[in-house]
Amino acid sequence: MNAIAIVLDTFRADIIGAAGKLNFVETPNLDALARESIVFERAFGEGQPTLQVRRAFFTGRRSFPFVYNFDRRGHWHHQPGWHKIPPEQDTLAEVLSARGYCTGLVADVYHMFKPTMNYWRGFTTYEFLRGQESDNWKCGAPELVAEAMKRYTRDPEDLVRNAVLYQYLQNQRFRQGEEDYQCARVFRTAMDWLGENAANKPFLLWIEAFDPHEPWDPPRRFADRYCPGYSGIDFIMPRLGPNPTAAEIERTRALYFGEVTFVDFWVGRLLDKARELGLLEDTVVLVLSDHGTQVWDHGGFGKGGGNMRAYNTGIVWQMRVPGRPGRRVPAFVQSHDVMPTLLDLLGISYDRTDGVSAMPLVREEAERIRDDVVIGWAVQPTGTPNAAAFASVRTDRWNYVTPVHRTEAPEVLFDLRNDPEENENVADAHPDVVCELRRRVEAVVGQPLPARLNEVCDPAPPPMVEYLHRRPHPKSG
Repeated sequence: MNAIAIVLDTFRADIIGAAGKLNFVETPNLDALARESIVFERAFGEGQPTLQVRRAFFTGRRSFPFVYNFDRRGHWHHQPGWHKIPPEQDTLAEVLSARGYCTGLVADVYHMFKPTMNYWRGFTTYEFLRGQESDNWKCGAPELVAEAMKRYTRDPEDLVRNAVLYQYLQNQRFRQGEEDYQCARVFRTAMDWLGENAANKPFLLWIEAFDPHEPWDPPRRFADRYCPGYSGIDFIMPRLGPNPTAAEIERTRALYFGEVTFVDFWVGRLLDKARELGLLEDTVVLVLSDHGTQVWDHGGFGKGGGNMRAYNTGIVWQMRVPGRPGRRVPAFVQSHDVMPTLLDLLGISYDRTDGVSAMPLVREEAERIRDDVVIGWAVQPTGTPNAAAFASVRTDRWNYVTPVHRTEAPEVLFDLRNDPEENENVADAHPDVVCELRRRVEAVVGQPLPARLNEVCDPAPPPMVEYLHRRPHPKSG
């Protein structure tokens, strides 16, 4: 049996399907796939945000707590866990390649390809579609993007503050039409790979789409579906500054929703190609995400360790298995369960993982494979070189959130039974629960809180920021 995995960055798990909070966002292709899939309703990351999750996907190993001090010179940023796959850990691609699979990676998640990284390890072929976010790909005079900058920020002349936007716009200067957008390039390349390798069975095609991660920059018609008639700044990097207007907030939400719908459109094109090639009869199709994002749910945009509500820490995990009807599974699963689950499904024995196979849930042989989930979210440290993180313990009843590395931030406890939106901190009213769940974090970290995490994270700016800081002012001669 073959496998196609589609990983979408910053894609909220509550969008797909009728029960989601954001189910008004148009995702017809992913909705249709979900109806045919095993959908894990309570899937969460293990270590987050980006590379940490992908390492768990690829190795089935925990990344939290962050314990490695690899050379990371030449890449950024330096959050804990933001590094290569340890050499002693096998990857999914290596395991499958050793068993005769043709393995392909198509990706525009540029963090996977930075200096010292090795996330293509084990893939028979890999293609890196350059140009996302601050990928230091294209360079040019500021004048080349000066007019474009005005459309996306209040302070277009502050190139240092807007370095990521500036780099992104330089990267995207070549764009002529919708098929030149990053998302389209990724899925078009993946479709070509399928066409060229459909006979190379069995195969694994792993697709990494950075969208709908910021910049939230869909073709305008997709954003206009959710906020028509807008004529102000499109904050594709959702940094609105103080006192944004209601229209600016609504439009920024629409940019994310439009990006999601654009991604769905291209997922549909890929699935059409697989169907046309007759692959869906003997191919597992997985859709995954690494985390979600806040779209003004609690008065802001973005994600991070300080906000470990379900819309941020939850991940998409749906799995279409030929011959199995679609159904929803309410049990807890995590990102490091993906590798052992897929190998189990493919009939491959492998036990060098920290995660566990979710196939007993799929086969209805068990109601749960774990009682809770412990999630670590990496944080760029301030005032110390040592790693920083927040942790969450999520049970049927509670979501407990605590800083791992310091004591200044308060512990937070949400009562999910009475407060499913996670609005009110009830930690003071339930000290015994707080103590019990803190011990659960300490068991994973291996020391009492606050803990001294082993990784040393020497911060380094992106090359474009360094360049813009040091370049002479145009008028200085």
